[in-house]
Amino acid sequence: MPTSGVFEPRHLSLHVFVLAIVIVAEAIGIIRIPIGIAAIVLLPMLYAFAMGIALNPNITRATGRVLTPNVQKFAGAMITIAITPFVAKFGTTVGPQIDAIIEAGPALILQEIGNLGTIVVAFPIAVYVLRMGRETVGAVYSIDREPNLALVAEKYGLDSPEGAGVMGVYATGTLIGTFIFAVIPVLVHATGLFDIRALAMSCGVGSGSMLAACTGGLVTAEPENKDLILGLAGASNVLTYATGLYVGMFVALPLTQWLFRKARPDLY
Repeated sequence: MPTSGVFEPRHLSLHVFVLAIVIVAEAIGIIRIPIGIAAIVLLPMLYAFAMGIALNPNITRATGRVLTPNVQKFAGAMITIAITPFVAKFGTTVGPQIDAIIEAGPALILQEIGNLGTIVVAFPIAVYVLRMGRETVGAVYSIDREPNLALVAEKYGLDSPEGAGVMGVYATGTLIGTFIFAVIPVLVHATGLFDIRALAMSCGVGSGSMLAACTGGLVTAEPENKDLILGLAGASNVLTYATGLYVGMFVALPLTQWLFRKARPDLY
């Protein structure tokens, strides 16, 4: 009977590639690049992400000989499993910081209004500048992480124009979102305009990789507040998953569809 599972022989090449990437990334370590009053903090996670992109068979064809489509499909399925210990770790940071989380309660809840920010910023650009079609609905109603992708898949199907929009943003966020979330929070922190608690809560957008990059940069900037940053960021991420899906389902997606019908009635 053929073997199956995480350590199936045909998947060995994937494990070798991942192990090599981790070793190289950890060997490079944390790099700080001063830029005026701030500093860009480059974390091992960023190098690992960049190397993973570079080794993608769609970019480096030579790796396609060992990273076959079957292996690539397996790697995609492993993401959820691999991120579980990370999410669990963040869960353990919430309890010890419960007093700070309760104190910031209203802010944590009100931040969900930010789920509508993508519509305000991206919708006019998608419709009036890029002249996008129905792909606009799936692309701009949220930051398009896994729960948002599932919602569009259920309502429209991923083979629809809306599905193409959500998948496009999902792929783009996966490729460059981690880099942005590693750099921007540290630069904003350097301005002194926002409290570290607000910046920590901004890390919880519903993406494990973005959460890790964001908190990693903030912890590097303020190591004395490590527990507070991780606790608030973890609570924020949990709330985003818990309430963000309902905001998308009952508010953001219907609102985006209504706006698009008004803006481009010829396509509906």
